[in-house]
Amino acid sequence: MIRRPESIKKGNTIGITAPSFGAATEPYSVLIDIAIKNLKERGYNIIEGKTARMGDGKGISTDPKVTSAELMEFYKRDDIDAIISAGGGELMNETITYVDFEKLKECKPKWFIGYSDNTHFIFPLVTIAGTMGIYGPCINGYGKNWEDTEKDAFALLEGTKTVFTGYDMYSYSDEPSDPDAPIDYEKLMTYDLNQKKILSSFDCSSKRAVKVDETKELKCEGILLGGCLDVLFDLVGTRFDNMKEFKKEHKNIIWVLEECDLNVMSYRRALWNLREAGWFDDAKGFIIGRARGARGEEFTGVNEYNAVTDILEGFGVPIIMDADIGHISPMLPVIMGAEASVTARGNDLRIKYMEN
Repeated sequence: MIRRPESIKKGNTIGITAPSFGAATEPYSVLIDIAIKNLKERGYNIIEGKTARMGDGKGISTDPKVTSAELMEFYKRDDIDAIISAGGGELMNETITYVDFEKLKECKPKWFIGYSDNTHFIFPLVTIAGTMGIYGPCINGYGKNWEDTEKDAFALLEGTKTVFTGYDMYSYSDEPSDPDAPIDYEKLMTYDLNQKKILSSFDCSSKRAVKVDETKELKCEGILLGGCLDVLFDLVGTRFDNMKEFKKEHKNIIWVLEECDLNVMSYRRALWNLREAGWFDDAKGFIIGRARGARGEEFTGVNEYNAVTDILEGFGVPIIMDADIGHISPMLPVIMGAEASVTARGNDLRIKYMEN
């Protein structure tokens, strides 16, 4: 049994720590203050770690020995009921070098929420420490007017919902952003929902990926597991790869995957890597988030869709693509390690969590 942390409630305390990037520069240094204000108004106490706003590290908030020590301390502390990561980033792998996931097995489970680089912690938290974690917004995500993503994240933390659906619209622009342009905080307060969400779902029961129309429902049941593919393929073969042991007890896995900075070739290679490592054996389904790095790209016949379907169709299970998972807002937060029933029909994605 994968342990599910207790739900949090008003009066509890949330810890903020930075095992990856800290809120050291704008807009994050501003959004963290707005987020803390919003959480306090919701009724929560806040303990801000010393790493939360640091930025003196190389590709990380600060020295990985410091970030890992604070992460472990926050997880062990009885006066902290849940942890929200200060941010995503690039080098949280160096933090987990010093995280003892075997010791975390002995700790009372508590919710940890973050996404992207935080896959480095959430994935082994589930597969080694046997404890659920939430793939969802980091602290800056709550520094805005709360919409469905933020409300759903706290519905998971507070245990107030068991059925979650995808969103109708999402925010995306092909125009490159100007890094020197002044930050418009008014625009950061809400999502610019300018694109209609369209799922691309594939029936692979014939071991070939066949795109389905809106009349066909795809369904799978199992344990939700995954995160950012950019991170996961780097974990293969390391001491944080416990998949062979994990799958002895948990065979029915629905893989929830998304990419951040991969081009179509690295996207395809990353999935091949996990497949050949045996991670996907006995998979019950795949939920694939909207591509970010590979979006709209095609190179020598490889595109963001066949990079996925050609590698995964042989498992004979549903592949649901362009889901509201990951780096293109809004994102649907997901409990990694939880048992769920997943259905997709047309553009409607539904995740129903089973009783633990």
